[in-house]
Formats: sequence, C-alpha cells, structure tokens
Amino acid sequence: QVHLVESGGGLVQAGGSLRLSCVASGLTFSRYAMGWFRQASGKEREFVAAISLTGGSRSYADSVKGRFTISRDNDKNTVYLLMNSLKSEDTAAYYCATSKIYPSSKYDDWGQGTQVTVSS
Repeated sequence: QVHLVESGGGLVQAGGSLRLSCVASGLTFSRYAMGWFRQASGKEREFVAAISLTGGSRSYADSVKGRFTISRDNDKNTVYLLMNSLKSEDTAAYYCATSKIYPSSKYDDWGQGTQVTVSS
C-alpha cells in the first residue's frame, strides 16, 4: 500500500520561504513521477508542480514559476517543494501525489497534506 507523508508546512511571513517534503513508502519510488498540488479554503485543488521519474524534467503552474522549485531524491524516496518569495495567495493545504507517467493529468495516490499559511 502506497503511503505518502508531507511535512514542512507552517506559518511564514510574505516574502519568506518554506521547503516541503513528501516521503513515500510502499512503492518503487523511482518508477513514479511526482506532483505537488494545493487547495485553498473554498477553492478547487490546483496543480503546483511535477517532476519526472529521474528528475530530469519539471513543470510548474504559471502562478509559481520562478518562485517554487520541485526536486526529488530517489535514494530517500522523497520529493521536495522549495517555496520562495511566498505570497498570501500561496496559503493552502499542499499535497503530494504519484503518477505512473510524466507529464500526467492523472495522479493515483495522495498524501494527507501539510498546511502553508502566508501572512501579509
């Protein structure tokens, strides 16, 4: 059974930085693309970033491009999301997810999420 655990969320001032982590278990991590998504209160879940199996390809939502960086460490079964220059509109619960292909619009397994709150 696939298990994804996000961490690293918290309260940060606008302009600050956070690094989210997502540790995966129950799967061969290097065989999966990974994505980060977020959902703000009262809004639909939205795509944030994705990374290919080897980390050689990455994609970002326009709203975070140039500020967020997705990376992965296949030896540690972990995907990261480094978030810089945070804005109040980045406030949301952030989720990691697995996909069998990259790029993909279909994600199969999801973590429980970690809350990011940006104060202005």
